Amino acid sequence: MKSARTGFRLFQAADRAAGRFLAALTVSPRAERNVLLALAAYAAIWTLYGTIAKSSQGLHFDMAEVIAWSRDLSFGYLKHPPFAAALVWLWFRIFPVAEWSYYLLAMLMPAAALWIVWRLSADYLDSEKRVVGVALLTLVPFFNFHALKFNVNTILLPLWAAATFAFLRSYRVPRAGRAALAGVAAAACMLGKYGAAVLLAGFGLTALIDRRRKAYFSSLAPWITIVIGLAVLAPHLDWLVRHDFAPFAYAVGVHGEKPVGTSILDALGYLGGSAGYVAIPVIWVLALARPSGAALADIAWPADPERRLVAEAFWLPLLLPALIAPVMGVEITSLWSMSAWALLPILLLSSPAVELRTADARHILCVAVALPVLALIAAPAIAILDHRAGPPPSTAQARQLAMQVESSWFKVARQALRFVGGNPDLAYAVIAYAPEAPRALPGMPAPSDAELKRAGAVFVCFAEDTRCRNKATAQAKHIGTGRSIVTFTLRRDFLGMPGRPQNYAITIQPPQR
Repeated sequence: MKSARTGFRLFQAADRAAGRFLAALTVSPRAERNVLLALAAYAAIWTLYGTIAKSSQGLHFDMAEVIAWSRDLSFGYLKHPPFAAALVWLWFRIFPVAEWSYYLLAMLMPAAALWIVWRLSADYLDSEKRVVGVALLTLVPFFNFHALKFNVNTILLPLWAAATFAFLRSYRVPRAGRAALAGVAAAACMLGKYGAAVLLAGFGLTALIDRRRKAYFSSLAPWITIVIGLAVLAPHLDWLVRHDFAPFAYAVGVHGEKPVGTSILDALGYLGGSAGYVAIPVIWVLALARPSGAALADIAWPADPERRLVAEAFWLPLLLPALIAPVMGVEITSLWSMSAWALLPILLLSSPAVELRTADARHILCVAVALPVLALIAAPAIAILDHRAGPPPSTAQARQLAMQVESSWFKVARQALRFVGGNPDLAYAVIAYAPEAPRALPGMPAPSDAELKRAGAVFVCFAEDTRCRNKATAQAKHIGTGRSIVTFTLRRDFLGMPGRPQNYAITIQPPQR
């Protein structure tokens, strides 16, 4: 009985705190500033969570790969367009190359996206529903757990939201300035990931099927958007032409040429997985609103022209991948819907049939605040469990490997290590952690033979990987003579718990004088 009373008091205290927080975000004259502060706290808590929970793993391969791209700045890369690499390059000119700073950059992506959603929803929702909408998105794993892995999907979170915001504003009031911003935002999305093409296609279809299409297309807005977008994309388009559209060939090789049946199953998995990711906010709102069949139709496909425009801009980019994939024979995954949810709060909450009490808003806000706090409390245990599960050596031992590689290099050469090759996972891991900030060779623009001879290189392989070691020997021979091979074993312990040992072999090709 006593424990029940204590629990009830805690619930009341949490409810009162949530009420004060809700008031600070809605009725306070400093509400806009308070929203920014809340999002800053959100990013900080999840950054701390990531730093602790992933402390036994090291940086994910995707994150190390983007660092590798940022060391060879270009208008394009073998796999993806350049926005992520340019942003990482800029970030690490300001902050040290460290796990905490990288997780901070990663969490700024969903925080920025949530702020854009907050601004965008002002055109459609009252202040309480705006808060509820943003709070509900924080319960979607894309905006926290998945976002901690910085890659080209993460970068699209704010870019997609910004492009959506700019397009809707430009379509509703087709002024030149708004149209230009829409073009810049659309181009930025394409420079983030080519998958954003479905967003632009969705916007194009939205513009064509919406009732106001005549007013929009008779204005200069769509043409300004197109011209500005192409101007921003021009350097990358030139790079694509000069490199024979290499990223598209890569994408087809990895995700394309799938049987129709496989593509259909992938499309169904995409739709089901995407729905699963947002199930909590959707079910929660529907449970509170208890809408009738007519109200459900009004939520999903409103008759009101303003809300209909939102529904069109939401559904078309989300559903197009599932329609296109079987036709093109490509593989898709629900993770690719990560950036497509900026309009979900407006779609769910803007219908007059959805009425939320202030108490409902408090409860949703309370859960949204509790989630990152509870995750932070659990972070040490998660790190221990991950260590016991045995993370890949290329990430868990990356810092140790980088130190060993640089130590072995300096015993042979008296200059900074500039190039690291061999196994791509290991090469990217080494360059991400090595203090001398070397460049990776696999998958990057090849330096000239003369530059390689002057600089030398290290090629890193797993000791048991004969193919990698043979290739390393051949590459070292091409550079010059005097190579040496160093073998060693590393083991990453964590909090006194032994890790899995791994054998490595590095081929050191010193500079040629």
